[in-house]
Amino acid sequence: MINTANGMMSSTASSSSAANNNAQSPGLKTYFKTPEGRYKLQYEKAHPSGLLHYPHGKTVTQVTLAHLKDKPAPTTPTAPSSSFSTSSGVRSAAARLLGASNGSRLSFVGGNGVTKSVSASSRVGSLVASSSSNSTSTSNFDGKGSYLIFNVGDAIYISDLNTQDKDPIKSIHFSNLNPVCHAFDQDAKDGHDLVIGLNSGDVYSVSLRQQLQDVGKKLVGAQHYNKDGSVSISRCTSVAWVPGGDGSFVVAHADGNLYVYEKSKDGAGDTSFPVIKDQAQFSVAHARYSKSNPIARWHICLGSINSIAFSTDGAYLATVGRDGYLRVFDYSKEQLICGGKSYYGAQLCCAWSMDGKYILAGGEDDLVQVWSMEDRKVVAWGEGHNSWVSGVAFDPYWSSPNSEGIGETVMYRFGSVGQDTQLLLWDLEMDEIVVPLRRCPPGGSPTYSTGSQSSHWDNALPVGTLQPAPSMRDVPKISPLVAHRVHTEPLSGVLFTQESVLTVCREGNIKIWMRPGVSESPSSNVETVLSPSLKEKPLLSSKVGSTSLKQ
Repeated sequence: MINTANGMMSSTASSSSAANNNAQSPGLKTYFKTPEGRYKLQYEKAHPSGLLHYPHGKTVTQVTLAHLKDKPAPTTPTAPSSSFSTSSGVRSAAARLLGASNGSRLSFVGGNGVTKSVSASSRVGSLVASSSSNSTSTSNFDGKGSYLIFNVGDAIYISDLNTQDKDPIKSIHFSNLNPVCHAFDQDAKDGHDLVIGLNSGDVYSVSLRQQLQDVGKKLVGAQHYNKDGSVSISRCTSVAWVPGGDGSFVVAHADGNLYVYEKSKDGAGDTSFPVIKDQAQFSVAHARYSKSNPIARWHICLGSINSIAFSTDGAYLATVGRDGYLRVFDYSKEQLICGGKSYYGAQLCCAWSMDGKYILAGGEDDLVQVWSMEDRKVVAWGEGHNSWVSGVAFDPYWSSPNSEGIGETVMYRFGSVGQDTQLLLWDLEMDEIVVPLRRCPPGGSPTYSTGSQSSHWDNALPVGTLQPAPSMRDVPKISPLVAHRVHTEPLSGVLFTQESVLTVCREGNIKIWMRPGVSESPSSNVETVLSPSLKEKPLLSSKVGSTSLKQ
């Protein structure tokens, strides 16, 4: 059932929730078809609309997927009477801070998968007694599970991905500041695993588990970087953890600079960098002192860096910016490898394939650009959006029928979303794409090759060359497999999990579309969303959203 007073969704059959969602959004279908079957709208996540302090038009919602593993066992046994301090603490906080007092019901799933419903109008004391009397549903709670972290207005919200509750279980407010980007470190061994960038330039790192266990609405145990603009007063635009970087993360800013931090160092360390001599050239400067944090500044471009993404192995860093260029860097060597310009306007988003062979980029030219690392150039343009492309992602869980037993990817599935409110799914099979290798010389004929045979182009351009925008006739075009209008508002991101496709609009509404053949009821086992296959193919691009969209 859905309580229309607060818009909360309890655990019901997906058909009911989908029908209700369709009623709220006239003209939107609750499914879309692909060759492998139907993707069905299972449920939605959103912010509690009554709790917004500021108009959320100031920011664009970005979503991060986080999976918390088992918490290490304590060295001393925990007394049963203390079970409320974690599980019921989070639940009572959610009841008081998110549920309001209209008699609505809140449904939660604990770390052991036991669902418990409580009345939001009941007193906290009653909730404590209820939780204590049912120790089986709370005593094992340690934060383990899969969560969606998203920003709206002046707040960060955290939702449990494995329940159909529409409202989040936790909110963190930043007063007059707006969180605009965030990233979760799936491989963090201990300590902080969530980094948050603000529109003021301030950066925080925290423990996600610690935030979930705290009943307040402020960050707890946070490390504060770039406090009061000590390093940069420019707006944060994108953040990312360095894969295998032992706690290193990078923060991109609207002034074209990117800073490298280490979470093991004090965030208040004195750091000064030399003046940038040539704003149009890539340059790297290192901090003068060993205790400084950030430890390095990369000047990438003139104007804003709109999005950044690491390859799965952490060897390469891709950036896209206001100047329209996709740039690819060798991260350890701090060297620009290659890059190219969009057909028109700024680039807003980028994403890597799991094997590191291709990069997607989208932006103001309404095109999805497919960049080949082997060819070091654009090998395909996806045409299908009617407005700016604001989010792109490869589907790491999809495999084509003809790829079984081959050992290498012969076809890629990826998705894109735009301000035209559409989700587009694409199949990319490079062997079937005819790629122009060189422009036709005067009086001559152009030469062509299939994508898999064009590796000799690899040495045609020197390392560090940024290519101009190619001509329309020089780049093959691909068409989407599916085009489906999924929201009424412009979209800001797309994300793939093993069981679903997630779409998010800039206003903070998230929709979960279940894959064909997946059970319609939400699983009570948190491991099913991020199964062991994820460990084999880590989803490093588990962040969706863009911070620069058409107004």
